[in-house]
Amino acid sequence: MNTKLLDMCFSAGEQLRKQNPLIHCITSPIAVNDCANAVLAIGARPIMAEHPKEAAGITAISQALGVSLANITDARAESIMISGRQALEKGLPSVIDVVGVNCSEFRMELANQFIRDCRPAVIKGNASEIRAIAGAAYGEAGIDTAVSDRVTRDNPGSVEAAAEVVRSFSKETGAVVLASGIIDLVSDGTQVWMIENGSPLMARVTGTGCILNCLIASCLALSSARGHLTVSQAVCYAVALLGIAGEIAEQWVPRKGALGSYHIAMIDALSLTGTEEIREKAKISLL
Repeated sequence: MNTKLLDMCFSAGEQLRKQNPLIHCITSPIAVNDCANAVLAIGARPIMAEHPKEAAGITAISQALGVSLANITDARAESIMISGRQALEKGLPSVIDVVGVNCSEFRMELANQFIRDCRPAVIKGNASEIRAIAGAAYGEAGIDTAVSDRVTRDNPGSVEAAAEVVRSFSKETGAVVLASGIIDLVSDGTQVWMIENGSPLMARVTGTGCILNCLIASCLALSSARGHLTVSQAVCYAVALLGIAGEIAEQWVPRKGALGSYHIAMIDALSLTGTEEIREKAKISLL
């Protein structure tokens, strides 16, 4: 990203607090409280409605939609599709987190249906999940990234191989694709961005992937249709923001590795980290 684009990206936090958009999040009950607090921390307003009889109406009054396949149920699956179709009809941006598509045929079918019928602005998953939904070879590790799929500087060729997967899948679907991990990769089908913020402790706290999905949905409310960011900028900003919050939280915990304190500190960091600190700490590069 050039300086001008970075400036637009990093001003997103100020814009979120000014616009205070309503974000409809259908996510795992395991993480729903943390997701709601994270959305509030960055200046948006969460509404966590998942009953099929109210899903369409809630989406219609929101500015963006985030859905996750984590801990899926029949009712949540139905609401995800209802809300996705409503978002498409209303011209609202949506993001789907394809949790577990690499280990569940049901989730794979649901994810493909959502992508086909609801045309999300963003498709998010870890490296193994994105490889699976894109039809590439992937390792088996439940809902975690398989060792063979990890994208790191210590794994020769992993960045380039994963970059080609996200670029090709983005071009195929028309969505911006995010493969999250130690190194996060974002593509709009032409360019690929690499984001290297984060803390190892983030992987030891339940729900950070769901939090990121809801932060992306919040930033999508500022995407090009809303007049501020492109979709890829919104994703890059959300990914860098959470990673930076993770880094700061690790410094703040009174006892190294204290996961309870870390969990709370990460929400604190999201609420207290300003534009200049994000600009200083963000590690976003174009491949």
